[in-house]
Amino acid sequence: MAEIRDAGVQTDRLRFRKNMARLGEVLAYEMSKELTYTSQTINTPLSPMEVQVLAEQPVLISILRAGMPFFEGIQNFFDKADAGFVGAFRSQDFQSSQVVELNYFAVPDLTNKTLVIADPMLATGRSIVDTIGHLQRYGQPARIFLLAVIAAPEGIALIRKKITTPVALWCGAVDEKLNDKAYIVPGLGDAGDLAYGPKL
Repeated sequence: MAEIRDAGVQTDRLRFRKNMARLGEVLAYEMSKELTYTSQTINTPLSPMEVQVLAEQPVLISILRAGMPFFEGIQNFFDKADAGFVGAFRSQDFQSSQVVELNYFAVPDLTNKTLVIADPMLATGRSIVDTIGHLQRYGQPARIFLLAVIAAPEGIALIRKKITTPVALWCGAVDEKLNDKAYIVPGLGDAGDLAYGPKL
């Protein structure tokens, strides 16, 4: 966490992406403790034994583009899970309108599934609220887990206010506030730009 926030370390894009993936693995592991498991018999070279395995694989959803390195770490942990992708970005007048553009969905059936949404920076909460609203077209999930690296209190409050489906949030840190540009403070800056370079 310290490295992804450190402006001196952030200049190494590969290191930034790898650290985001590592945080995805850590949060996926912690979240996995809340999932349902079942017993299965396997054969070791010496004898059969009972092991615990997931009763059902979750469905993983990544918010593009900033979510990709973080999502990769989550996917490393849930390596058999189906995956979906959502393109979400702030509109040009986001500061005044709070409008998030959703322009791409590639999503499997979500009916009665455990849904895991990866969005590294939970700032205003608008992209999560709008994404969850749109995902209902693909079926009603049984449970929703949100995984974020850093969250702002304002984003958490909006999710609690707007989303009626039970949602569990797992994040590495809850920071102080949003600034006048709706960036998390102290945060880390723009995760997408740090991972892949500036966009027009």
